[in-house]
Amino acid sequence: MSNVTTLLDAKSVPAAKAALVCPSRPDTYSYGRLRSEMNRIGLGLREQGIKKGDRVCIYLESSPEYLISYFAIWRIGAVAVPSNSVYRGKELLHTVNDAGASAIITGVEGTGVVESILAETPSLTSVICYGGTCRGSVAWESFPPAPETMRAVNCATTDLCHIQYTAGTTGTPKGAMLTHGNWMTALDAEREALRIRMDDVYLGIYPMGHVGISWGLSVLRAGGTYVMMERFDARRYLELAERYKVTVLAGMPPVIHSLIHSPPGTEQLLATARVIISGGGQLLPVVWEAFDRRYHIPVANSYGLSETIVIGSGTTTLPEYPLLTRGYRSVGVAVGYTEVMVVDADDPDTELLPGENGEIALRGPSVAQGYWNMPEATAAVFRKDGWFLTGDIGHLDEDGILYITDRKKDMIIMSGWKIYPTEVENIIIRHPAVADVAVFGVPDERKGEVAVAAVVQKPGQNLDKEALESFCRDHLAGYKIPKKLMIVDVLPRVHGWKLLRRTLREQFS
Repeated sequence: MSNVTTLLDAKSVPAAKAALVCPSRPDTYSYGRLRSEMNRIGLGLREQGIKKGDRVCIYLESSPEYLISYFAIWRIGAVAVPSNSVYRGKELLHTVNDAGASAIITGVEGTGVVESILAETPSLTSVICYGGTCRGSVAWESFPPAPETMRAVNCATTDLCHIQYTAGTTGTPKGAMLTHGNWMTALDAEREALRIRMDDVYLGIYPMGHVGISWGLSVLRAGGTYVMMERFDARRYLELAERYKVTVLAGMPPVIHSLIHSPPGTEQLLATARVIISGGGQLLPVVWEAFDRRYHIPVANSYGLSETIVIGSGTTTLPEYPLLTRGYRSVGVAVGYTEVMVVDADDPDTELLPGENGEIALRGPSVAQGYWNMPEATAAVFRKDGWFLTGDIGHLDEDGILYITDRKKDMIIMSGWKIYPTEVENIIIRHPAVADVAVFGVPDERKGEVAVAAVVQKPGQNLDKEALESFCRDHLAGYKIPKKLMIVDVLPRVHGWKLLRRTLREQFS
């Protein structure tokens, strides 16, 4: 029995040591202060009637309060349901209602959206608001201090602590069920993979509503310091890396792309960095090689999913094994207790030989318990023998090194953000000028992939990119809006109904 928040109770880390740095405020949370805030908000939630097993939605911008909310929810044995501040009303409504959330934590920026859905969220009994007021809300700041002796609620490693909504090809987000045991092993796997130590300083750029926050938590698990950025800005990123003498850099293909095109002398600003993480999409070999030759900073090119807490049960290239970066193409080897297998995409009972492309399957202690309230979807990919079918296509070589070659699913991953085409298509088809539409991803050197909309116009109509963006902006989060538009006479379909997105990708790329 245990609780993932006991990582903040470690006696070996001095209470005065910097745990979380928020340069934009500016403010620094010591380990002692972070622990006190976790307990204060946890006790406040408990006094709002939140008990073990209850779901609490987090609808905040990336901030210290987001991190504290995770810890506070877990501390009392409740279940965190992270959302993203860019979500619109219908997107947030689905998350709250599907999870059956009892409470939602929001900030002044989110009060309008939260108020717009309250009448349609019967499970919500409490709204906690940071930095502002919302109809019927309780102020985050009003919760009194908790006793220093407040302990974490005792939880089994199999107890649910997190529902992470992840995109799917059906257009319906699925809630991956993650446990205390999943998280504890994930944090240790990431700590081991990057060899994180107490003297490490991590610069984190991943949205806190995404499992990518696990990299920051693994640094806290090791007693290091987590410097946060609310959103990536290249100049600010370099400034913070130099100012805080960062040793571990969060990255993704667009970040690494920007660094290879940065001015001469940038290398000195990253002089203290010993590793940079990449994930959330394909790192093109030409970009990876250019970065390696210029900066000589090892890239932890990582493969994992929301359902595996990134590399909790996944793979990565390890800095001390340069053979893994040979050819600048692999996503490395299994981390921690992970197992990797490649199976026939049409017959997952058939394991393939090295070099044969098939569907990648992962097994390990950080694999989710399934999808919340979706038994059929769970049975389709979470097999009884523990293997999780990822939907990604790749192969293993003779040394057990994994290579991603394609996607079984039509998921688009842009700068780490997952976009499912059906949801976007269902919005665009409502436009009065649109007769038919297909959304698909095409490679992009900077973002890994971008969404493209192929549109068949109604007779006499003339739709341009700006008009499409304007229409989508009222219904979709900004990252889901197609970045390119192509007008076509007809969409390629099999027997007139099954859309051939691959054909469109080939035509447009």
